[in-house]
Amino acid sequence: MNVSNLINNYPEAVAMILFGIGFSNLLLQKNLIKKIIGLNIMDTATYLFLALKGYIFQRKAPVVVDGITQAEHYVNPIPSGLVLTGIVVSVSVTALMLSLTIRLYRRYHTLDLDEITTRIRKEEN
Repeated sequence: MNVSNLINNYPEAVAMILFGIGFSNLLLQKNLIKKIIGLNIMDTATYLFLALKGYIFQRKAPVVVDGITQAEHYVNPIPSGLVLTGIVVSVSVTALMLSLTIRLYRRYHTLDLDEITTRIRKEEN
């Protein structure tokens, strides 16, 4: 692996490491709140990566100033719009997951997913 490529692309590497941390947290944790945190870390890493890919050095926001209308002077606004839309969806999904977690806690008095699964199986029998 070429070290200069890693140095030039360290923000993308950070985004991938964050995604890995969130994914491993989502898979390995038994606590539902910790799983939700892991999913949010994954979301944040995705938004960071999209924002990094959408940014072009020495270009400005797509607002026409000083009569410059050529597209090569501006950053593409689509990745920014996708990030904003993703953040709104992520907040909604997080709110839904937290509300379901509260309901599970009120019913089973635990946040351990294995314990909840065991109690559900006992209820079915």
